Amino acid sequence: MNRGLLLRFENLLQLRGGCWQLRALSSRKVCGAQWKPVQLSAHPVGSLLLHPQLWPKHRLISAALSQCRHLATKEETKKKKKKSPLTRGEVEIKPKMTVEELAQAMGKDIDHIYEALLYTDINLGSVEPDSILSEDHIKMIVQKSGMKYKSAKLKEEKERKNTDAFYFGIYNPYFCCNSRPPADPAALTPRPPVVTILGHVDHGKTTLLDSLRKTQVASMEAGGITQHIGAFIVHMPSGEKITFLDTPGHAAFSAMRARGTNVTDIVILVVAAEDGVMEQTIESIQHAKNAGVPLILAINKCDKPEADPERVKKELLAHDVVCEEFGGDVQAVNISALKGENLMVLAEATVALAEMLELKADATGLVEGTVIESRKDRGKGPLTTAIIQRGTLRKGCVLVAGKTWAKVRFLFDENGKAVDAASPGIPVEIMGWKESPSAGDEILEVESEQRAQEVVAWRTYVEQQEKMKKDLEVIEAKQKEHRLEYEKQQQKLAHLTWRQKKAALYKANKHLMFSRPKERTEMDENTLSLIVKGDVDGSVEAILNILDSYDCEDECKLDIVYFGMGDISENDISLAESFNGVIFGFGVKATESIKKLADKKGIKIKLHNIIYKLIEDLKDELNSRLPPAVVETTVGEASVLDTFSVTVGKNKIPVAGCRVHKGLLDRKMKFKLIRNRDVIWKGCLSSLKHHKDDVQVIKTGMDCGLSLDKNLEFSIGDEIICYEEKEVQQTTSWDPGF
Repeated sequence: MNRGLLLRFENLLQLRGGCWQLRALSSRKVCGAQWKPVQLSAHPVGSLLLHPQLWPKHRLISAALSQCRHLATKEETKKKKKKSPLTRGEVEIKPKMTVEELAQAMGKDIDHIYEALLYTDINLGSVEPDSILSEDHIKMIVQKSGMKYKSAKLKEEKERKNTDAFYFGIYNPYFCCNSRPPADPAALTPRPPVVTILGHVDHGKTTLLDSLRKTQVASMEAGGITQHIGAFIVHMPSGEKITFLDTPGHAAFSAMRARGTNVTDIVILVVAAEDGVMEQTIESIQHAKNAGVPLILAINKCDKPEADPERVKKELLAHDVVCEEFGGDVQAVNISALKGENLMVLAEATVALAEMLELKADATGLVEGTVIESRKDRGKGPLTTAIIQRGTLRKGCVLVAGKTWAKVRFLFDENGKAVDAASPGIPVEIMGWKESPSAGDEILEVESEQRAQEVVAWRTYVEQQEKMKKDLEVIEAKQKEHRLEYEKQQQKLAHLTWRQKKAALYKANKHLMFSRPKERTEMDENTLSLIVKGDVDGSVEAILNILDSYDCEDECKLDIVYFGMGDISENDISLAESFNGVIFGFGVKATESIKKLADKKGIKIKLHNIIYKLIEDLKDELNSRLPPAVVETTVGEASVLDTFSVTVGKNKIPVAGCRVHKGLLDRKMKFKLIRNRDVIWKGCLSSLKHHKDDVQVIKTGMDCGLSLDKNLEFSIGDEIICYEEKEVQQTTSWDPGF
């Protein structure tokens, strides 16, 4: 028994020695680590110390290290980097916080923020959850809520390096290192002239191009008018090539015509001999002058009996278009596009003018060009029609246009045939775009896909910065306006105590606080939401330009929810359902399944191929959203000849003795009393008598006595008008200009 006690005592001593060793190791902080004495899971400490010969000291240390090490390097570093905790009732704020962000930072709901804003100069009617608050208002809201604010430390944003790509012709003093140098004169080679055909609608522009190309383009155009820019090559008998751009003449396509002149060398102005100078003729002349492009006058329809080419030339003098026979430099050619008369004379005049201009371009190096039109094809994806202005475009080239880029997969000519390359002055359709660029965008070739992505990222960043700047200017202007209103309101309440002011402000703005922005928009039913889809970018642009002229917001608000290219899709139906909108499509289709889905959800799809019919349909839709107007139609008129009163019970009721001199008086209808040309009463009759009999109708020439539903005294000479009210559908006063 004594021997057992001694053995236990020895074990305790060894255990104490092991603990001292572990404590010594932990105090040294070996390798920057901390120690925690824990029990080994596989080998209990008791068994380990009972058989010390099986566990030498270095093995004991390694076992302790493997089980007891507490690595604190990363975690302690994270703890050091953690922000100092906020004290209770303290809010961390930063500039340009939204209402929702401030509510989250304060741990309150948005209604609390709205209530605090009642005592500021902010108009609650314009405040949304994502509205940005000024720093002064943020601090005031926090203080009004009984909290303290603490400004968050913001990282300094580094100035972003410009990674854009530039034309060689554009000088940029800050980023000229990215600009391409001008072409070597020795590398310049002749190129085909780019000729744009301009003129008024239905003056024969497309028919002229048909005759030159020996095709039937005009017959394929909806409504017989051009609604896109067409780019074609015409091969002359002498071997020369001319690139023609056919632009729309309709008033809705002004932007397309301007875009056509910006990439052209020569303008052929087509004027109908029997109509003379029209509105779009004058606009086309102005586009040519702005672009600095020479004109050739083509007087069309000279085969008609009423044609007067001389009148056309004289009318053009008023617009500084002087023909050669009047001492000017404008060539004039009398033609008949329909019969093909004098077309070769016109073509030769174009070639002669192109030779005088000495049109040359560099066909080497990186490609530069301009997007003439863009569209979406279901099988090919986004496609663009472009004019190449420098370099030679081939498959595999990486291009940038606007905020999108492409690796060219295929090139097509105007007939849809695949081509291998396109040199300067040649129109070509490009396939391989990630997204559809906008018509008029500059096309630039870059070295690689990575470089293209850098350019697009930079342009997107610049656009976002500009938008933020504009939004901030609008916000500041609104805040200034509301501040002035707030100051005026405060001056009116200057005589009240602070408690009375608080009660008055709360009472005045209470209805706004409890009406959330979403609810306000839902209550506003007099709004027409539109989804606009077009076949090409230029068509969508033309429609949006027309909608920009809408100036009847007081009658019916016009809200463009979405616009884009391509056929009607399920996404368009979903958007229209969400916003209770109407889908307008131009030159696009809707499949049977899409039409059935729209019918099921009660969504209107309006498809058109002619621009003015689309606008007429839009005006009809606006008219249907307007409330009916009440129109008064006079049924009869009577004059008051005498006045008296009758006693009914204890009350005396005024009665007028009248004679009907026009129409009839019908007791069921409404009446009004006119005195000195002023309407002093409107309502119904309480009685209508002929002699002593109650009657329903009094006709012309008959006398009667009548009393009103209001105790109102009559005067001799008053006029009694019997009328009926009819509801008439209102029409919008919006005039799109055509």
